[in-house]
Amino acid sequence: MGNQDGGDESVQLTGEHPAWLVDLAQVINSPGHDRWQAMVAATGGCASPVHLIGESAIVHGGTGEVLHSYDTRDEPSGHLLVACGNRRASVCAACSAVYRADTFQLIRAGLSGGKGVPEQVSGHPRVFATLTAPSFGPVHTRREKNGKVRTCRPRRRGKHCEHGNDVGCLARHEPNDDRLGQPICPDCYDYPGAVLWQAHAGALWHRFTLEVRRELARQAGMSRAAFGRQVRVSFAKVAEYQRRGLVHFHAVIRLDGPKGATDLPPEWTDHGMLVRAIPAAARRVEVLSPVSPLGRRRLVWGDQLDIRPIVMSEALDGVSERAVAGYIAKYATKGAEASGTVDHRLSCKACRGDGRVSDLIPCEHCRGTGLRPGLNLELLPVTEHARRMIRTCWELGAHPEYAGLRLRPWAHMLGFRGHFSSKSRHYSVTLGKLRGIRSDHRAQESRERHGLPALGDATTLVIGHWRFAGIGHSPGEAILAEQIRQRVQTVRAIAAQRAAE
Repeated sequence: MGNQDGGDESVQLTGEHPAWLVDLAQVINSPGHDRWQAMVAATGGCASPVHLIGESAIVHGGTGEVLHSYDTRDEPSGHLLVACGNRRASVCAACSAVYRADTFQLIRAGLSGGKGVPEQVSGHPRVFATLTAPSFGPVHTRREKNGKVRTCRPRRRGKHCEHGNDVGCLARHEPNDDRLGQPICPDCYDYPGAVLWQAHAGALWHRFTLEVRRELARQAGMSRAAFGRQVRVSFAKVAEYQRRGLVHFHAVIRLDGPKGATDLPPEWTDHGMLVRAIPAAARRVEVLSPVSPLGRRRLVWGDQLDIRPIVMSEALDGVSERAVAGYIAKYATKGAEASGTVDHRLSCKACRGDGRVSDLIPCEHCRGTGLRPGLNLELLPVTEHARRMIRTCWELGAHPEYAGLRLRPWAHMLGFRGHFSSKSRHYSVTLGKLRGIRSDHRAQESRERHGLPALGDATTLVIGHWRFAGIGHSPGEAILAEQIRQRVQTVRAIAAQRAAE
C-alpha cells in the first residue's frame, strides 16, 4: 500500500496479486486520493454514486459578475460524485439509511407534529393496522406460545396430500431456519393465485382506503359526501415482504378535520371508530383478476388483521408513536430480497420481457426469451420457492390477458408492482420537501464557506450544465467507500445518541 503520511514510498503490486488488491493500491496511491475520499464522504459512502461532468456558476444578477464557479475539469478524476439515492439497503446501505431517516421523520411528523405539522395532531384518533395476504397453501412457520417454541404444524398419522407428502411438520424451527416461509408441499401450493394476488395488492389497498371511508360514514349515519365535509381520513403505509414471498401492509390511519393534519376532527370521532371500521372494510374489499383460460380469481385480504391504537406513551395500552415510526421506516428500505429473491430486474430491457419488438419480430437482444441476455432462471441465487414464483410470473406473463399486469418486468419482485411506501396528500410532510430542506441546508453551508450571499438572495443566479458520465465504483474504490460509510454511520449514531440525552 502507499505511504499515506505524505512520503514518496509506495508498493507496486503486480499481476500476481488479486485484481481488486491491485486496484485498491492504485486508488490509494493516486494523486487525487484525498479529494476522492472527500467526495465519497459527502455522499455518505454511497455504494453506487453517479458520475457527473459539467460546471456551475453563481452569478450576480445585476452586474453579471461570476461570484463563484465550479468545473469538474478541475477534479483529479474529471467527475463529480453524487449519491445514487436508492432506497434499498441491499443496493446501497448509505442511501437507504438516509431514506429510512426521512421516512421516520415523515411518519413521526404525522403522529406527533413537526416539519410544518402542528403538535395538536397527536390528539387525533389514529391506529396502526396490518393487512395481510390470504393463504395459498401451508408453509413452514415458527410458532411460539408462552415463551416456548411449538412444532411447525401438527402432523396427523397417515395423513398425506395428493402428492404423497406429509401435511404437517413436527420441527421446532429456529429464527434463521431456511425452511421458514417455504411450502410444505410445493406441488400443492397455489403459485398462480399467489402471483395474481401479489400483482393486485396495490389495487386491493386502494379499494380498501375507499371502503374505510364508506364504512366510517355508515357508522356516523351520514352519506360519504357529508362525512367527507367534516372528516378526512389520512394514512401512510409501507409494504413488507413475508418469508413466503407475499407482501403485507403496515399503515398509520388517522382521522382529521376536513383540512387535514392542521384541522381537529369533530368531537364525536375516536379511535374506536377506526377499530370497528377497518375489519368491516377489509372483509368487503375484493378485486377480480382478468378473465383468462386459467379462470378468474377473486382476490381478497387474508384473515389475519392487526389493529392497535397509537398512544403517546409506551406505558399506555397501545403502541407508541416512536415505535410505529421506527417500525415503518425499518421496512421502507427492504425489498423482495428479504424473501429469498434478487433485487434487480430479470427481463430484457429492449423488449421489457415480451420477447418481441412487434407481433412478428422477435427481440434480437434476448432472442425471444424475454430474459436479460445470458440469464438463466434455473441458475438464479434464490430459494426454490422464490424460483417457482418467478417462473410463474414468467409463464403467466406470456398470456395476453395478463399483459397489463407486467408480470415479467416485475418477476424479481414476485409479481408485486405497487409502491413500497405511500401516504395520502394531507398526512404530513413529503419526502421531496425533506430532501429539499437538506439540499438547501448544504447549499447554505457552502455559500457561507465561500463568503457568498445567502441562499435565496434575489441578486444571484445559479447557472449550471451537467451530463451523466457513469455510475459505481471500481473494486478497490468499493472497499474504501464501505469503510467511509461505516465511519459516517458511526459519527451519525454518536450524534443521534448525544441529541437524545
